[in-house]
Amino acid sequence: MRASLRKGSCVAAVTADRNAVGALKGLGRAVILLGPPGAGKGTQAQRIAKRYELPHLSTGDMFRDHIQRGTELGKKAKPLMERGELVPDEIVLGMVEDRINQPDCANGFVFDGFPRTLPQADDLERICRNNRLGCTIVLHMVVDHALLMRRLTGRRICKAGGHIYNVYNRPPKVEGVCDFDGSELIHRADDSEGVIGERLAAYDRQTVPLVEYYTDRGLLSPIDGMAEADTVTESISRILDGAKAAR
Repeated sequence: MRASLRKGSCVAAVTADRNAVGALKGLGRAVILLGPPGAGKGTQAQRIAKRYELPHLSTGDMFRDHIQRGTELGKKAKPLMERGELVPDEIVLGMVEDRINQPDCANGFVFDGFPRTLPQADDLERICRNNRLGCTIVLHMVVDHALLMRRLTGRRICKAGGHIYNVYNRPPKVEGVCDFDGSELIHRADDSEGVIGERLAAYDRQTVPLVEYYTDRGLLSPIDGMAEADTVTESISRILDGAKAAR
């Protein structure tokens, strides 16, 4: 399969070897995963980070780190977070830039759940350029909302061990009981149809401009997010292996 990434004079077009095995350290690029809640971004981000030996970045981790260390950014963010208020981009992007400037990000990193807005996307591109990273790779996890609703509303989680089931396509052997430890399976309040519907609508409003932004720059690759997790990983690996080979 031929994978292509393009932005101005920055081009990566190669034929990737589907049978490539083993970890390939670093990509020299930022990898961003876009996708709605339940699309599997977290799972795929972890797999990308492991295969390519990239740090998996999280704004939540950054907030906690800065607050724990008592940095100026942390001091500004803490009262806002305690009041449940939105942390402004100036603070968020300051933390993001500080994290990307660390040595372990010199060969790239993977981010899921960020950026969320066009100004954040613009600033992230600036940070990547300043750190001499190659073209950003944006993986858009495309899913059918009706199927996603079924996936999320059917989710049941083991109270003790966190094992995940789905009453529609991966049910436990005994209803309401974990196969592994016999613990109760719970249906989280935020997995209700009403809550999920609101989250998906908010995601659409937020993400459509980002999809257009990265598409216009030739950086976006659509991924079938409804496929099995291993199939999704194979699709992503073909793109990333191609990008690495073109460095």
